[in-house]
Amino acid sequence: MAPRLLLALIVTGILALTAIAALLLFAAGDRAAGGSAFSGATRPPDIPPARFDLPDERGRMVRLSALRGKPVVVTFLYTTCEDTCPLTAAQIRGALDELGHDVPVIAVSVDPANDTPASARSYSFKQKLNGRMRWVLGDAGELQRIWRAYGVQPQGEGREHSASTVLLDGAGRQRVGFATDVLTSSGLAHDIAALEREQTSGS
Repeated sequence: MAPRLLLALIVTGILALTAIAALLLFAAGDRAAGGSAFSGATRPPDIPPARFDLPDERGRMVRLSALRGKPVVVTFLYTTCEDTCPLTAAQIRGALDELGHDVPVIAVSVDPANDTPASARSYSFKQKLNGRMRWVLGDAGELQRIWRAYGVQPQGEGREHSASTVLLDGAGRQRVGFATDVLTSSGLAHDIAALEREQTSGS
């Protein structure tokens, strides 16, 4: 066999073996991560717990500190939204149904000029989340701190808000985030259940 042909065969064989080894390592790592990974994207561990103390659609104060010890769903909606927000609400409702029990769901207004207590109550009723989701309402100055803490852009002239849903763990930390285009009922239910198991095992 010609030396050049032999060398080409050896190089081809090495490259093929390297590719196979890389694929096997990737698959093994993916399986290992899948055993304990969240469906959503994990958030950096150094994000401090967000705090807010603002009224809901019925005038009652929403305090995250009062919800410690259980997972909390925080999403960002506005009441006149006709595309991403109804989709987000439907996925959250489906996740609660799949879980078989409710967890706290907080919808933070991203359009304070138009999100009124009446429109928020109407929206929750229309999305079949009445009594299952509370709104956080206020003026732009009051809500700005929350938007900033979660990296959310509010609704504005010529721009769409950040369509985002975040799961807090029992300590109030941002643990998992979902963009609306990847949010599914089953994925959200999976991650809520994972945080509940984590809370139970740690208590």
